[in-house]
Amino acid sequence: MTPPLPGPRLLGRPLSASLALALAAAGTAAAVVLAGAPPAQAAAVPAPSPVGISGRGATVPFKEQEAEYAATNGSLIGPDRLYGSLPSEASGRQAVTLDATGEYVEFTLTAPANAMTFRYSLPDDAAGTGRDASLDLRVGGSSLKSVPVTSKYSWYYGGYPFNNNPGDTDPHHFYDETRTMFGSTLAAGTKVRLQVTSTAASPSFTIDLADFEQVGAPVGKPSGALDVVSDFGADPTGGTDSTAKIQAAVDAGRSQGKEVYIPRGTFQVRDHIVVDKVTLRGAGPWYSVLTGRHPTDRSKAVGVYGKYAAQGGSSNVTLRDFAIIGDIRERVDNDQVNAIGGAMSDSVVDNVWMQHTKCGAWMDGPMNNFTIRNSRILDQTADGVNFHYGVTNSTVTNTFVRNTGDDGLAMWAENVPNVKNTFTFNTVILPILANNIVTYGGKDITISDNVMSDTVTNGGGLHIANRYPGVNSGQGTAVSGTHTAARNTLIRTGNNDFNWRFGVGAIWFSGLNEPISNATINITDSEILDSSYAAIHLIEGASNGLHFDNIKIDGAGTYALQIQAPGTASFDKVVATNIAQSNPVHNCVGSGFRITQGTGNSGWYANPPACTGVWPDPVWTNGGVPGGGGPTDPTGPPDPTDPPEETGNLAQGRPVTETSHADVYGAGNAVDGNADSYWESRNNAFPQSVTVDLGAAKAVERLVLKLPPAAAWATRTQTIGVTGSTDNSAYSTLKAPAGYTFSPSTGNTATVTLTGAPVRYLRLTFTANTGWPAGQLSELEAYTH
Repeated sequence: MTPPLPGPRLLGRPLSASLALALAAAGTAAAVVLAGAPPAQAAAVPAPSPVGISGRGATVPFKEQEAEYAATNGSLIGPDRLYGSLPSEASGRQAVTLDATGEYVEFTLTAPANAMTFRYSLPDDAAGTGRDASLDLRVGGSSLKSVPVTSKYSWYYGGYPFNNNPGDTDPHHFYDETRTMFGSTLAAGTKVRLQVTSTAASPSFTIDLADFEQVGAPVGKPSGALDVVSDFGADPTGGTDSTAKIQAAVDAGRSQGKEVYIPRGTFQVRDHIVVDKVTLRGAGPWYSVLTGRHPTDRSKAVGVYGKYAAQGGSSNVTLRDFAIIGDIRERVDNDQVNAIGGAMSDSVVDNVWMQHTKCGAWMDGPMNNFTIRNSRILDQTADGVNFHYGVTNSTVTNTFVRNTGDDGLAMWAENVPNVKNTFTFNTVILPILANNIVTYGGKDITISDNVMSDTVTNGGGLHIANRYPGVNSGQGTAVSGTHTAARNTLIRTGNNDFNWRFGVGAIWFSGLNEPISNATINITDSEILDSSYAAIHLIEGASNGLHFDNIKIDGAGTYALQIQAPGTASFDKVVATNIAQSNPVHNCVGSGFRITQGTGNSGWYANPPACTGVWPDPVWTNGGVPGGGGPTDPTGPPDPTDPPEETGNLAQGRPVTETSHADVYGAGNAVDGNADSYWESRNNAFPQSVTVDLGAAKAVERLVLKLPPAAAWATRTQTIGVTGSTDNSAYSTLKAPAGYTFSPSTGNTATVTLTGAPVRYLRLTFTANTGWPAGQLSELEAYTH
């Protein structure tokens, strides 16, 4: 079962991001290079991408493009890292919302491609079961196909392990992904557009990113292999249950010493396929798909499992070149509804796509010498991978992990030691809960050459801990031996913890069960970039034997070091810049944390450190001031490190104040990019106003005012006047008070034209409302044209 959360949920407060990060590695083995992107049509904040970092992370077959840098007439949301906000779960903490017919995001291919995967979010439905809709996929100006999208695999609520009840608190896990093939290869330079043709099935569509790739031809059946279709009658159309027939093929493959081949097709599998001493391979993960769930027993679903260790385990298994795309829509930790599971020793998983299951691979040992490589793990309700209960000499390598519901890659030595396991050259993005990569206990563990980004809540980027049940030195399961974390890049990692009401560091250590005292932990040659809170963090019991060498810290939302537990650490060539707090160290344990300084350190040490008893709000800057070392940009078209042109909504995510608000309907809802949230003033108390700070004087020529698009918001007319100021003191009239009608038939929007007089502060004053005795506004959008 998946480990429990650290505690109940509490929220922090957001601060908006501002400047780009020019990322040149000073003395580290590799540098982050911002992936190429077209000019930021949505006025997004440039943010470093975790994909395509030379020498680190997974080598992926796709070219990724972020929606916020694409051509669009939609609305930018973010940047925002506040748990529960839609942009907080987007890559780079920004995305584009399309909420009207004809709105689109258009990508320009940078390399030939015949397929795409895109990440998106739709609103939940009232029952919590999700809604189905579609987007028009257009190529070169013409419609190619309608692509189905759904929210049935997203939107969770309440406390751990969460539920599907929209009436509960704290919605999260907003995004999902889908994939489609174009039918032909499109040349570089081709424009590929996702466009809304109707809002009847969904009032909005939020697009995060798209991955474009050139998928090779299907792999043919190996000579002498058994075919699950032609030899055993499995149904490649998915119309009937093929579980028993594929299991018969696998059993025959073992007894005859032959490979088993899954040809092109989609196969309904409603329980585990149990494998032992056999190779199961497909035509490729875009072609051979196992899917399905038992129609009445929801604890049974598609999965390829070794025998459990208590049954003797499995060995000499190869799984390769197919996809397991499940139908798991809830989190029930006792259900074995993972893509891959059981115990498999001396076995390999290679080029397997795992999606919409509970976990990608939850491996229950004891087991030895197991490898996952060259795979993709997407959209899980719990962990991406967990090596649990005595997994040894095993690895995950060159694997891409995104949008897990819990730890991205984890090792948990519950009661039986995990020894000599490695996580290397992986890219782990957006674990919606907990950590990107973690080892709970374990001996001689290696976590190196990975990229981790965009932690959402209750975790950090990299975590080493004596934490969770069964992790203790008495059973030999505690952190011990030599742990190596080398050449890792962490971007926007760490975030707020529900229970603690303060931030978790990008790299953090915990001695909750017992102190870390019998290990050497080497953190070397790594970059910690734009951390949401602290860069390095100790908590919950002593952590000893820490060694930091050749570390670049560039950007931290609070501190370089957050010390909440004793320990010992050495620092050599650790350089920190752009730390939000003037004192870069928070330490209330005093001499209980002993530092040994070598040479080449700067920017992270202070004596005395801060010990305030008050946790500061984080400053989220997407990197802060550019960290030098790179070449001067040439003149010409802007690249992703240049400030984007301000062609989008200037009010999005900006500071906002109000004269009053009712209940939870604060003015922040009017600039959060979500048309379904709204500000409402105190009732029966006109006049009321909302004021947004644009950050600098802007020549605003057009305002778009919105109320929630749902039909339940009946037609109403609000009397609104617009004033502006350059100093938030003297205000002048930009538009005299007038009646503006909001009607569901026109999307509950109203447009206000202005003269373009430069103002920094925009104020809307409400003096009447025919639909409710208060000022109401779901979005204030400001444009220069």
